[in-house]
Amino acid sequence: MTLAGLFVPLVTPFTADGALGADALEGLAHSALTEGATGLVALGTTAEAATLTAVERALVVEICARVCREHHAQLIVGAGSNCTADSIDAVAALSPHITAALTVVPYYTRPSEAGVLAHFQALAATSPVPLVIYNIPYRTGRILGADTLGQLAAHPNIIGVKHAVGSIDDTTIELMRTRPADFAVLAGDDLFAAPLLALGAAGGILASATLVTAQFAALVTAWRDGPLDEARALSHRLAALSTALFAEPNPTVIKAVLAAEGRIPSPAVRLPLLPASEASTTAALTALENCSRELPQKLLV
Repeated sequence: MTLAGLFVPLVTPFTADGALGADALEGLAHSALTEGATGLVALGTTAEAATLTAVERALVVEICARVCREHHAQLIVGAGSNCTADSIDAVAALSPHITAALTVVPYYTRPSEAGVLAHFQALAATSPVPLVIYNIPYRTGRILGADTLGQLAAHPNIIGVKHAVGSIDDTTIELMRTRPADFAVLAGDDLFAAPLLALGAAGGILASATLVTAQFAALVTAWRDGPLDEARALSHRLAALSTALFAEPNPTVIKAVLAAEGRIPSPAVRLPLLPASEASTTAALTALENCSRELPQKLLV
């Protein structure tokens, strides 16, 4: 299996009293797939998975899986932690009908790269679904070199990486040069999605796409198929939006904008996150309006 295209990591809507907004979540899932996403990501960082109960996590996966079945779309589900034994149990519990598990590099304990490699090899050996490695050093405290990424890519049950290293660095260049043809590099930093796509990334897992799915789907297609001038035009316009949406910890600003649009019942997030400020929300709404106004319709077809 090879992953490609745009995957939208969904927020978890909450009502004003803190309950999970199931209807709103289903609406977001349908919208993303109708507007051009290849698939969805459930229980990612954007979903505030760490602060959901086990019952809520199961409901999120149930809703997303149902919608993906209706659209014949792919579903990636976040699973795993910095404990290898618990991570093995988490991926083992996933339905084999799920496309892949998004599994983060072990955080906080900061294992060696050899330890990270052993962690993922243990998961991959028993997982009922393929793994996508979530490589995000600023959250995990562990940088992975090109050799380690290459060894992970060689495992038959590890099919890709969400690459979110905060730049286009020398490791990224080497990864793109040496990766196996069937190993999907998915852009995970919204702001750096365009240059990574230009280097040949297969697609992206991009939270900003919740608000402008058609534009980000067009971005992936334009960098793959051209014309390149249209890809650049989309890139520059969407970069301003992503910058505004990540002005405060994700997904606070995205949820504030969705609530302002009436797409989710409230902008509520769970502690330790705090709701986005009025200033950041206003700036993001302005960026969204500018983005939608400036994009030529021909780029979205």
